Amino acid sequence: MAGSENHYVMPRATFDRPVKILIVVSPYYKDIADNLVQGAKAEIEASGGSWDLIEMPGALEIPTAIGISDRRSNFDGYVALGCVIRGETTHYETVCNDSSRALGLLGLQGLCIGNGILTVENRAQAEVRADPAAQNKGGGAAAAALHLVALARKWGAQTKGVGFKPTGAGTLIATSTDGSTTA
Repeated sequence: MAGSENHYVMPRATFDRPVKILIVVSPYYKDIADNLVQGAKAEIEASGGSWDLIEMPGALEIPTAIGISDRRSNFDGYVALGCVIRGETTHYETVCNDSSRALGLLGLQGLCIGNGILTVENRAQAEVRADPAAQNKGGGAAAAALHLVALARKWGAQTKGVGFKPTGAGTLIATSTDGSTTA
């Protein structure tokens, strides 16, 4: 059983300037969602970050909300929270697979997302995983987002390499491996 396992927990991410995280939660199972959010908020605050919170009707809407937020706001990272409990139909597989796939695709586009959407067989599993005093999956998802933000900031500052970067005036500048540029 996963609850009795000891897992390595990475040291908390640290930042030299403030971090702003958007928590996107589906409160379909309100008590479980509230615990996930409590854990996420605590982890973000412990790293010195700030957060904002929005609610979506279900887990399938969470990736879309994150995509919209990324295009129209200034968050450094995102925490996706919710719970999908297996039912009697195949809807469970659809919601689990599609929400996870969409979050993964957003991540591959460079968004810093911690996925804390629980996919469980029953309510008891969800309660243990969401409880901040037990498995604290909300805090874990926030920690994942914060580590990705730290990584993006570390590598985002690098300007050397090969490729093209916009000058801001619509002109592309070619950059060589030695750092020289040509227009």
